[in-house]
Amino acid sequence: MSTLETRNQETKHVKTNEFVLYLIGVFFYTTMTGMVGSYRNDYLINVLMLSEDSVSLYNTLVSIIPFVLSFLISMYIDGRKPGKKGKFKPITTAIVIPMAATLMLSFWVPPFLSGSFLMVYLVAIAVLWGAFCTLGNSINMIANVMTPNMKERDNIISFRSISSAVGNSAPLVIILVIAAIWKDDKQLQYIIGSGLCSVVGVITVLLGMSSVKERITYTAEKKNPFVGFKDVLTNKYAWAIIISDTLKNFRQVSNYMGIFLAGALLGSTDKFLFFGLPTGIGTAVGMLVINMLLKKFNSKVLYIASGIYSVIANVLAFAVGYMYFKTGSGVLQIVFIIFLFLIGLQFGASNLLPSMFQADVLEDIEAKTGKRIDATLPFVVSIGTLISGTIATSLAPKILYGDDSIIGYVQATEAVENPAQSLETKILLLFFYTIVHGVMMFLAGVPFFFYKLTGETKEEVHRKVLEMREKN
Repeated sequence: MSTLETRNQETKHVKTNEFVLYLIGVFFYTTMTGMVGSYRNDYLINVLMLSEDSVSLYNTLVSIIPFVLSFLISMYIDGRKPGKKGKFKPITTAIVIPMAATLMLSFWVPPFLSGSFLMVYLVAIAVLWGAFCTLGNSINMIANVMTPNMKERDNIISFRSISSAVGNSAPLVIILVIAAIWKDDKQLQYIIGSGLCSVVGVITVLLGMSSVKERITYTAEKKNPFVGFKDVLTNKYAWAIIISDTLKNFRQVSNYMGIFLAGALLGSTDKFLFFGLPTGIGTAVGMLVINMLLKKFNSKVLYIASGIYSVIANVLAFAVGYMYFKTGSGVLQIVFIIFLFLIGLQFGASNLLPSMFQADVLEDIEAKTGKRIDATLPFVVSIGTLISGTIATSLAPKILYGDDSIIGYVQATEAVENPAQSLETKILLLFFYTIVHGVMMFLAGVPFFFYKLTGETKEEVHRKVLEMREKN
């Protein structure tokens, strides 16, 4: 190992203030995306009161169209020549204000729109949002290039993931507080909430980008984007991620039901915080636990184990929730909330470890081809998640409500904002939220039985990449 390589392996390159400001920027960036992720479904169903067919069509369109745009965006990002300020930092800086504006428009509809014109507006805003999020995801890619030190890189990725997980839950607190002030105007709650997330998000992301530095030197730029796709598709380690993420993304059916289960259990979707917060805390704790366990076990073993744990935790959560719905016991309600925390522990693994897997596969591809394809790899992975996610989000409204639905959820009306739900509806909501999620997470771990980019193999790939960068 050369002197420079040894120094890069051992030296900490990222200063404390840079690290902290980056994490703050990631936190509030994810608060922006979390606002849409947590509340857009409720906004469409219980505020705009769209039919299940309209929501299903909407979900299909806003999955497919942004995906097509992300193909072009990934080509742009990976083919972009790094400037003096880096490759990803300028993109994040430029896109955060348009993202903020689109976030606010996601929860506001011109009063004169209805019918087909309303659908066109909603889809257009969602498509813009999806495209901006693809570009905005550059803020996460920065973690891969802040340092050539592999251990320091993995540490940054870990804390970035924790910051994202907690930031994703922040809108739940915001909406609960706003709802306590403006109790009977959900439309206003969402407008104010999205406005707060947007303003704070812009300020903190720009502050974070002003301090962060990209330290990875790119040895070559991809000329033909399809070559980059081939590099991913011919990499055996990448396929473990592709198949795993495809299976995992079917859990969107479960995620879709969360806010409606909270409404059925607690009386109002505004109280989704009491579901989301325990899960979010569990996710953050789970990431810290995974970080500690990585000192003794490799990432592959932990990911597979987390899938097995997910099945067990979700089955037990379903059993507790079922007994609560049958008996109405306040103690069981509290126990169920505790199980949401336990479920969140598994999210720690499913949120953190895939980021590390992708960082390792990026280096494996770089070692074999000399190319950094930071945007192409996530795009190729997203082909599978598009398929599973589109199926999940298109079916979810039809499963949830409507005349022929499985769950039979009663949609809000202007007269009844929080309608009562039947016992059968509550149990079915609980089933999809827990059991389906647990099974999908177990299946997501199966492909990693064949994943070998760990331990000495991972370290050897990293050494090879450092040697290549030194020569160039």
